[in-house]
Amino acid sequence: MKRLVYLLSSALFFCLSAFQCNKYTPSLCINSKISSFKNEACSSGASIKQYFFQNQDVYSFDPGQCGSDMTVTILSNNCDTLGFLGGLSGNIIINGEDFSNAEFKELVWEN
Repeated sequence: MKRLVYLLSSALFFCLSAFQCNKYTPSLCINSKISSFKNEACSSGASIKQYFFQNQDVYSFDPGQCGSDMTVTILSNNCDTLGFLGGLSGNIIINGEDFSNAEFKELVWEN
C-alpha cells in the first residue's frame, strides 16, 4: 500500500514539475501563449493579467514599454483575440464595451 501511495505521489509530482500542469492558468491554450509571450515581450514592464469581462475570463497581454504606441492584446480563455487596448488611437473599447468595466482577478505573470 505504501508503495502505491509513493508511486501515485511521484506521478503527480512528475506531472506538476515536468509538464507544468496548469503552470499559469487552467487553459492550456493561454499557458502556451504565455510561454511564447515571455520570449517576445519587452525586457521589463511586461505583464499578463486575468480579468472577468463580458461574462468570461479574459487575459491582457501587455508587452511593456520598449516601444511607442504598443497595444495590449485581450484574449479569451480559448485564445480568441477579443481586441486591442492602447496603441496610436488609445483604444479602450473591447467588443463594444469600455474595458474599464472589466473586473481584475489576478496578476498571472510579469517581468
